Amino acid sequence: MSPTKTASRGAAPAALRPPTADESTRTVVLDSLRRLVRAFRVVGDRGGPSPAQRFVLERLAENPGASIGELARMTHTDQSSVSVVVSRLVEGGLVERKRSPDDARRAELSLTARGRAAAKRGGPSGQAQLLEALSRLPAARRTALARELAGLVEAMGIDEEPAGMFFEKPLATTKRR
Repeated sequence: MSPTKTASRGAAPAALRPPTADESTRTVVLDSLRRLVRAFRVVGDRGGPSPAQRFVLERLAENPGASIGELARMTHTDQSSVSVVVSRLVEGGLVERKRSPDDARRAELSLTARGRAAAKRGGPSGQAQLLEALSRLPAARRTALARELAGLVEAMGIDEEPAGMFFEKPLATTKRR
């Protein structure tokens, strides 16, 4: 019997057989992540502020005068990541930074007229939609989801990397001579 005939009588090629339960689960995971990524990206694809910038604008529209630390808590990220986003928004004329009249050490952030207009455009950001959906899940499901996602990140070996904000490039570092 030739190798060709033996192969044709063996197991069906993966493309021709029904998916296994594990393959179906992997497809659901990948499809779900693809949908999430698409939801996060859609705002940035329209031009204007990036998805991360849009999320920050939304939070500042709801909380004028917030500090970087407060904004980091509201966006569920670290201060350095949100600071990068705010710096870009300040440079773009969408956010202004002022010293607090009550505490000179505190900078207050607020939207400019352009920033308010940008925050209203296009409906809620993907991150805002995600947080809203998470708030509707029972606490036990949120906890299980967090645990499983953290496990996935660890299994990929990327758990030590800074998370940053969705689709926001880090500030360019300058080379020292």
